[in-house]
Amino acid sequence: MSNSTIIGGVSFLCVGGHPLTDEPRALFYMFYISLLSDPQSRAIYDIYGKRGLEVEGWEVVERKRTPAEIREEYERLQREREERRLQQRTNPKGTISVGIDATDLFDRYEEDYEEISGGGSGGLPHIEINRMHISQSIEAPLTTSDTVILSGSLSTHNGNGGGNINLALRRVTSAKGWGEVEFGAGDTHGPLFGLKIFRNLTSHCFTTAHCGMQFSSRGIRPGLTTMLARHLDKNTMGYLQWRWGTQSSMNTSIVRDTKSSHLTFAVQLGIPHTFIMMSYQYKFQDDDQTKIKGSVKSGFFGTVVEYGAETKISRHSVLGATVSVGVPQGVSLKIKLNRASQTYFFPIHLTDQLLPSAVFYATVGPLVFYLAIQRLVIRPYLHAQQEQELEKQRESSASDIAKKKQEAEAAVLLMQESVRRIIEAEESRMGLIILNAWYGKFVTDNSRKHERARVIDVTVPLQCLVKDSKLVLTEASKAGLPGFYDPCVGEEKSLKVLYQFRGVMHQVLCGDTEALRIPKQSHRIDNDS
Repeated sequence: MSNSTIIGGVSFLCVGGHPLTDEPRALFYMFYISLLSDPQSRAIYDIYGKRGLEVEGWEVVERKRTPAEIREEYERLQREREERRLQQRTNPKGTISVGIDATDLFDRYEEDYEEISGGGSGGLPHIEINRMHISQSIEAPLTTSDTVILSGSLSTHNGNGGGNINLALRRVTSAKGWGEVEFGAGDTHGPLFGLKIFRNLTSHCFTTAHCGMQFSSRGIRPGLTTMLARHLDKNTMGYLQWRWGTQSSMNTSIVRDTKSSHLTFAVQLGIPHTFIMMSYQYKFQDDDQTKIKGSVKSGFFGTVVEYGAETKISRHSVLGATVSVGVPQGVSLKIKLNRASQTYFFPIHLTDQLLPSAVFYATVGPLVFYLAIQRLVIRPYLHAQQEQELEKQRESSASDIAKKKQEAEAAVLLMQESVRRIIEAEESRMGLIILNAWYGKFVTDNSRKHERARVIDVTVPLQCLVKDSKLVLTEASKAGLPGFYDPCVGEEKSLKVLYQFRGVMHQVLCGDTEALRIPKQSHRIDNDS
C-alpha cells in the first residue's frame, strides 16, 4: 500500500471518525501525517510504537535503516540512555591521592654522611611514597525527595593509616531548601553525628549551616559552621563564613567567574590560621579548554605562590600541573588528572628550601614531558581512534552514499537543459556564471599532503540555483541540496566556487554549514593574481 493511500485513509479517519474535539483531532492528524511522511519514523513506529519515537538520538542517525538496523540502533540508544540514568542516579565520585617525597633530588645529605651510610656520592636519589589517600562516594535516590549518600576513605602517612565510613540521608524539604543528617565512624576520629541545612533566603541569597559532634577518647568535640552567600551581580558571588570548634575562624571571600576568567579574593581571621589570598585563572577559548592560573597566599604560616595550567587531553579527561613555591614549605609540584568523576592527585615535594634549580625543573619538566607525550602518544592515539570511527561510518553508510550518488547524478542530468537556459539568460545580461564548483574535503595544509582530497563537481547544481544573477545558500549542510551528496562522511567539508560576474572572475571558499551569498565584491580576484 502506498504512502498516499495510507495518508488519505488517516485523513478520513481523523477528520470524520475520530471522537476527539476539533483541536485534539487536528493535533492527532498532524502527528500521524508527519509520521507517515518520514519513512524512518514510520519504520520506528511500526517496530516499537510511540515509545520508540521518544528515545533521544534518532535525529543524528542516518536515514538509511532497514528494520533490523533500526532495531539494533534502538537497543544501542536505550543502553546509552540507561547508562546516563544510572550515572545521574548514583553520581559516583572518587579521589586517589599519592604523595611523593622527592627531596633527595635537591636536598642531598653531606658527602661524609653518605660515605658512612655506604651510599656513596654517586648513588641514585631516594624517592619514596610517604602518603596515600583514597575516597569514594555514591548516591542512592530513595524517592524524589530522599537520597542516601554513602562515602568512605582510607589514608596512610609514613606507615600510619586509618579509615572512616559515612552515611548521610538528604531530604529536599521544598524548592527553597534541603536538610541532611550524617553518621560516621572511623578508627582515627571515632563516631560522628552531623546535621546540615541549606536554604534559599531570596532569589539572590542563600545560607548553609553545618553542626557536628565528634566522639573520641578525649571526649566530645562539637563544631559549627555557617555560611551566607549572595549574588553581587551576574558573574560575582560574595561569601561570609563563620566556623566554631577546634579551628575557629571567620572568612570572607569574593568570587567572580566569567566565560574567560575566574578571580577569587579571600581574607580569613582564625586560630591557628590567619591569611589573605588572591587567585586568578584565565580560560582560553579553544577546543582543549586550556586554563592558566596563579595565586598568592600569605599568613601566619608563611607565604605561598602557586602557578600552573590545565588542559583537556580527551573527551572525559583533564590534566593539570601546579608549581607551589613557599616559605617555609619549599617547592612542590602537584599533578592532577580528572577522568570523568574520578580525580587522581600526585603532590611531589621537591625541596624544603627555595632553590632556583627546583623551581626551574618543576616548571619546565612537566611542560616538556606533556609536549612529548602529546606528540608521541595522545595525538596518534586520538587520530587512530578518529580514523576507526570514520571507517566504521563509511562502511555503514557505503550503500546509502552509493544510492545518493546515483540520485545526484540523475538529478544533474535532468538539470542540464535548465542550466543551459539559465546560462544563456545570464550571459545576455553579463550576470552570474558558475565556472567551477567543488564540494567535499580539501587538503590545504602542507603537513597533510599525504591525505587525499575527496570532492565532487557541483557546478551544474549550483548554476541551477542561480536566480536573477544571485545565489543564496542558507546555514545548513549543503549535502542536502539537489545534485549534491556527501563524498566524505563524518569529515569536515567545504564548498569552493569559481564564478564570473560582469565579466570579472570571483572565487570563494565557505564551510559546509555556513551561509553563502554571491556575488560579492570581496570575492573578486585581482588581475595581478
